[in-house]
Amino acid sequence: MASIPESFHDLFERETFAHFTTMMPDGTPQATPVWVDYDPDAGRVLVNTARGRQKEQNVVRNPKVALSMVDPDDPYRFVSVRGEVDELTEDGAVEHIHQLARRYMDVEEYPGLEDEEGARVQIRIRPDDVAAGGAD
Repeated sequence: MASIPESFHDLFERETFAHFTTMMPDGTPQATPVWVDYDPDAGRVLVNTARGRQKEQNVVRNPKVALSMVDPDDPYRFVSVRGEVDELTEDGAVEHIHQLARRYMDVEEYPGLEDEEGARVQIRIRPDDVAAGGAD
């Protein structure tokens, strides 16, 4: 298992968007801009979504994923991860989306949560390969 260099953890504490890539049933990649988080204790990259969405369906079928993100203040500073989803859980997912909403939207609660059709889920990604670069 690879890890995110500590000097890049700040990207997961700010309003940094990632492009999350999963595999469609026909084998083509599907990339989606997402809010992203990191659990340094578990060494997992975290993405939050709702059951039934394409990215959730894709990772259930094929857990191999990739994501990349660039520093919003320095587009030459980046983190790129290739790995595998090793957990898809509803446990703590609502609290997590509220936490992300505070970071990305500066609101206390994720808006429209009650209107979603599927339960919130946290996608926990084990990094197998990490590339990080740029000035830090």
